[in-house]
This record gives sequence, structure tokens and C-alpha cells, in this order.
Amino acid sequence: MTMWREVFAVFLRLGLTSFGGPVAHLSYFRAELVERRKWLDEKVYADIVALCQFLPGPASSQVGIVLGMLRAGFLGGLAAWAGFTLPSALALILFAYGLGGIGDMSHVAWLHGLKIVAVAVVAQAVWGMAKNLCPDRERATLAVAAAALTLAFPSAAGQVGAILAGGLIGWRFLPAAVDGAHRPLLIPMSRTRAAAAAAAFAILLFGLPLLATANSSHALDLFASFYRSGSLVFGGGHVVLPLLQQAVVPQSWIGNDAFLAGYGAAQAVPGPLFAFAAYLGTAMKDAPNGFLGGLLCLVAIYLPSFLLLIAALPFWDALRHRADVQSALKGVNAAVVGLLLAALYDPVWTSAIFSRADFALGVVAFLLLTLWKTPPWLVVVLGALGASALAGF
Repeated sequence: MTMWREVFAVFLRLGLTSFGGPVAHLSYFRAELVERRKWLDEKVYADIVALCQFLPGPASSQVGIVLGMLRAGFLGGLAAWAGFTLPSALALILFAYGLGGIGDMSHVAWLHGLKIVAVAVVAQAVWGMAKNLCPDRERATLAVAAAALTLAFPSAAGQVGAILAGGLIGWRFLPAAVDGAHRPLLIPMSRTRAAAAAAAFAILLFGLPLLATANSSHALDLFASFYRSGSLVFGGGHVVLPLLQQAVVPQSWIGNDAFLAGYGAAQAVPGPLFAFAAYLGTAMKDAPNGFLGGLLCLVAIYLPSFLLLIAALPFWDALRHRADVQSALKGVNAAVVGLLLAALYDPVWTSAIFSRADFALGVVAFLLLTLWKTPPWLVVVLGALGASALAGF
């Protein structure tokens, strides 16, 4: 009991302070759980990130779920998801109930400060991961090439293509020996359960729409639509937007203006952007709506992630220790560093650094994180206060 409560408390704090989108979330996880708490080492963390980049769904939330499972089993995975998602989900449910009178927040000074801090957090992650995962010129070159490819083709296809290319190059040109010292993923999950989870994922994906049609059930139709969106999206929260818009607006479940207002609010809160599903379910015109509708849509959009992780983890743990897979992972991990490097520029840098003052505040935040080892949550608070102070000049 104590272990899963610890996981919940840690991820609840991360959910309250992790601004900046999925790439920044991965950086916060690394700083808190790899560097500070030593729950796992850099290599295991990189392998988990690599797996979650391949799977559809919200990559940062999936990484958090795996980290929770590593610490406290399946209950730990649930605790990590609940803790990380709860703050943003509750904030968006409240917004849907009418607490949106604050209007457009895009020019609020403290919010801009949070975006600047996200630049520093991602820069710290890129620097730290590059030192560990790109220690030679071959992998450093591969990381830069992956960043260039991702920037040239800014889509989920470009990201997946960069990772696949990195894996193929690593498999062919970066030989590795099996290292028995590598820490296994100690997750109590059998291959039988993995196969059952994979079957459940497929049955729900194809069966829910048929069941909803046969029963003329709006609740089932709603669950099926959000489950499908969570199953088919690669690239994180921003990519799921058009899928959700296509699922709910043409059906007149929610108006387009309300959809866009909620999406704007979702970007002003910490935690995963997939929590936007809670807002949509709450703001629906027809029942189930309100708190029950928000919970229904939130569970539906995240359920595929749990099933896919349960299906993949036992096989991934076995594969990642083979010499040929280790070689491929060298390339994949270098490519992931490249993806982080590309994301550091766009959208993190381009959405936050507009002036000399912004740059100066970002450098101070980076200094606090890297040299003074200041806790990320405190840097978030100082960044918001600093941006508010600078706005007064």
C-alpha cells in the first residue's frame, strides 16, 4: 500500500507542476525519478521512452504509467496515471462547468513564464540525455540528423520515420554486446496477460462501434469515439485534436466554439493534454455529460494506452537484452535525443522566447536547474514570478 501511495504522491506533484507539453513532461520525469529519486537508471529510462514513442497514445503519460508499474506493480501504474492526470482533468472539468470567465489567457504574464521555464527544462533534458546516450560522434551525428529530419517533416510520420531510421542505422552500424548488468523491467506481467490485453485492445477497437450502433446507445457511441481517438493517434496531445474535433463537432455533441475554448484552456494547465477529454465529456450537450461524462471520456481515451503497455512490456523486456536489439536501441535512443532537440526549437522555443528578457529568464532557469540543482517545481514558481515582474517594465 505504501509503495503505490508514494507513486501517487510523486506523480500528483508532477501533475501540478509539469507545464510545457509532452517533451517537457519527459524532462520532468527524468529529473525527478532518474536523477533525484534514483528509481531507475538512464539506460532503462531511455528504453522506456523509446518503447512509448513507438506506441500510439500519449507518450509522456505512457512513460509515467510504466514508471509507476516499475515502482509498485499494476497499482503503481494506475496511481501514476491518476496522480499525473488528476490536476488537469479537474481543472478542465471546472472550466466546463462555467469557470471560464478569465477569457483568453495567451498573453497572461505568468503563463508566459511557465513556457519559458519549459524551454530550460527541455534544454536540461536534451543536454543530460545527450551526454549519456550520444557519447560518441556517430551517435551525436545520428541525433542531429534525426532532429533535422523531424524539423523537415514536422508530423507524427516524420517522428516515427526518424526513430525507425535510427533503429536501422544502429542495428547495422553500432554493434553492442549483451550486458548482463542491465536492469530488467521488473513488472509482474506474463505473456498470457499480454496476449489477452492485445486481444482486448483489438476487440474493443472494432467491436465498440458495432455494439454502439446495435444498441443505439449514446454512452457507448461516446466511449467508442474516445477509445478510437486514443488508439490511433501518434505524436501526443496536439495530434489528437483533429481526431477529437472530427469525433464530437460534426455529431453536434459539442459546438466548435466551445471545443476551441476548451482546447485553449487545456494548454494553460499543467499535465497531459489528453485530459482535454474530461472537458469535452463534461461540456457535452446530451447525457452522459457533466462529471460523469468527463470521467467516461477520460477513461475511454486512456484505456488503449494501458492495454497496449500490458501487451508490449513482457516482450519488450525480453527483446531489449538481445545484442542485435541493443544495437538498434543505440540508434533509437540517439534518434529520441534528436526528437527532443527538434522539439526544443519547435514548439518549445518558438512558443516562448520572443525577446531578450525571455532569453535571459530562460538562461537563469537553465542555470538553476543544471548547476544549482533547484527542484523543478520551484523553478516553475520562480519563472512565473519572474515573467510577471518583467511584464511590469
